[in-house]
Amino acid sequence: MNIKKFVKQATAVTFTTALLAGGGTSAFAKGNDSYKEDYGFSHITRLDALKIPQQQTQAQFKVPQFDASKIKNIESAKGYDAYGNIIDLDVWDTWPLQNADGTVADYKGYDVVFGLAGDPKRGWDTFIYLFYKKKGDNSIDAWKNAGRVFKDSDKYVPNDPILNQQGEEWSGSATMTSDGEVRLFYTNRHGWDPAHGFFGKQTLTTAQINLSQPDANTLKVEGVEDFKSIFDGDGKYYQTVDQAFGAGDYSDNHTLRDPHYVEENGRKYLVFEANTGTETGYQGEDSFNNKAFYEGSTKFFEAERSKLLQSPQKKLASQANGALGIVELNDDYTLKQVLKPLIASNTVTDEIERANVFELNGKWYLFTDTRGAKMVVDGIGPEDIYMLGYVADSLTGPYKPLNGTGLVLHQDLDPKDITWTYAHFAVPQVQGDKVVITSYMTNRGYFEDHKSTFAPSFLVQINGSKTSVVKDSILEQGQLTIK
Repeated sequence: MNIKKFVKQATAVTFTTALLAGGGTSAFAKGNDSYKEDYGFSHITRLDALKIPQQQTQAQFKVPQFDASKIKNIESAKGYDAYGNIIDLDVWDTWPLQNADGTVADYKGYDVVFGLAGDPKRGWDTFIYLFYKKKGDNSIDAWKNAGRVFKDSDKYVPNDPILNQQGEEWSGSATMTSDGEVRLFYTNRHGWDPAHGFFGKQTLTTAQINLSQPDANTLKVEGVEDFKSIFDGDGKYYQTVDQAFGAGDYSDNHTLRDPHYVEENGRKYLVFEANTGTETGYQGEDSFNNKAFYEGSTKFFEAERSKLLQSPQKKLASQANGALGIVELNDDYTLKQVLKPLIASNTVTDEIERANVFELNGKWYLFTDTRGAKMVVDGIGPEDIYMLGYVADSLTGPYKPLNGTGLVLHQDLDPKDITWTYAHFAVPQVQGDKVVITSYMTNRGYFEDHKSTFAPSFLVQINGSKTSVVKDSILEQGQLTIK
């Protein structure tokens, strides 16, 4: 997502909100003594993160250089401005309609992609559109636009007070069910108006999307059903919006978004971006004392802790508690149980996005995107863009970093370069050990003629705990599969 608020909440405020949450043991109770507590799940450690700047210079991690002269807008990405005029839309975060195993679904001979799109001149104009094309034609010009998935009135669902306050639609995932229906998961985001009690609340949400085929070349959204909220945090495992902003300080970077649907042994799950709660390593200065967040020797821990305590980014590091969470769903896609995070990034970053997980060759691979601007790591700057990855023997972990540190992809272009990319997403294929990497290209609203668009896809090869960008593997803009 492009619309984010950065972390600068004071420790005293965080302590107050943690107490208000009333959720179990808190790291604040431990005083200034060092301790080691991993809370029963994996962590992105400072030792690994500090190795990334040197590692990212290697060719195997570099996002390919794209030819700016060949980049096209999505011709069908049309919408309306505030005055009802037809305009060209920016299109950024996208995700394909997938099968339960993560491979691209075949919907009546079509590839289907959901994506965030909006008016380039209105940064808060963020809604989900549906794009589709006939399978086999990978040209960007083949993509058609079925328009917005939801009507403005769809959110007024009886007995769902969270949903009917929705202001925007943020990223998610989509699966084709065993009976051929399209099930969408996304982030309901409330508006930001503290004076009237709106704090940008994010809620994992779902609906069945009903499609029709008026003719041989067209898909149409006919409406939605079973539209409902799933999860908005529990306070203990995952921070709630009230914990973040209940004390009246609105500078915390609260996240609870990007639901990614996955199945293991017939059981349904959502993996999502979040922040840890009071029982899973909450934010605050006492996180500097937890050796589990550092890894390495005692000498390394003591030196790094001292550095953080004296750093001008001390407050940012103290609030860094990004996580990739997981909940189990019932068969009707309601919440069944809340599970501990798969991985967290205390003292490293408050934001690990675009949760993406699938099984390949008997291993589970977990990917996430993050920005250097959100990280507190020496040698990483604001223009650094990363995809990180982890591997485990089961969906719930424990996860170990790919390539030794978790680094999978790196890019550091000027954000005003039209070939700048973000929201990298790994799409597993039906066969083989290569995944297709999709993303969006060009920052929204930066250029009059160049809109945010599907970036050229490319390949990454996965070999056990190692990955590498496949040389000369650039594909078409938005391409999802290879033969």
